[in-house]
Amino acid sequence: MSISGNLQKVLAELPTDVRLVAVSKFHPNEAIEEAYRAGQRVFGESRAQELKAKHETLPQDIEWHFIGSLQTNKIKYIIPYVALIHAIDSWRLLEEVNKYTAKANRIVDCLLQLHIAQEETKSGFSFQECRNMLDNGDWKSLSNIRIRGLMGMATFTDSHEQVATEFRSLSEFYNEVKNNYFANQPTFNELSMGMSDDYPIAIEQGSTMVRIGSKIFGNREY
Repeated sequence: MSISGNLQKVLAELPTDVRLVAVSKFHPNEAIEEAYRAGQRVFGESRAQELKAKHETLPQDIEWHFIGSLQTNKIKYIIPYVALIHAIDSWRLLEEVNKYTAKANRIVDCLLQLHIAQEETKSGFSFQECRNMLDNGDWKSLSNIRIRGLMGMATFTDSHEQVATEFRSLSEFYNEVKNNYFANQPTFNELSMGMSDDYPIAIEQGSTMVRIGSKIFGNREY
């Protein structure tokens, strides 16, 4: 099936209140253009230089999301145009992003990444580290970032039960954080969970945003 056919198939499975981030990392401009012609406008990239090159050569109304691990020395490449940074996994990174967004005179939306998987290779705050940071309150002075919600990745496993449990834990924590720290901020409304292998489970557990690549674009071209 074509990219546009794959895209329509995925969109048909998503509830109207769940947004699709088409994960285009490692795929060429032609693949993104095909999805764009089929109506997709939100794309996710995980390498700053690759994102910069694509932003410069593809339609300007694309909404770019940065979904990978962000190194502080690469922030400057994406700040002028990135719409949402999915993987803020430390206080230091949040501070650094704010520093660059202030220089660019922008406010950039961010998600806090929580570590919910069994795998140590995945990064993110523990629930308690996230509570501690939010309790501290220093984040409220970062006037050039806006915390829009949370993000997490489940363990890569065939166990439906384990994946559902991990996503449920993040969904429950999202509600706790929203009630305790963002009750008066309607913009705190995103829970980014679910990728090509597990997005139906993520949606069952309350995801508002799924990040799907291979199911749309096929296997990556490294």
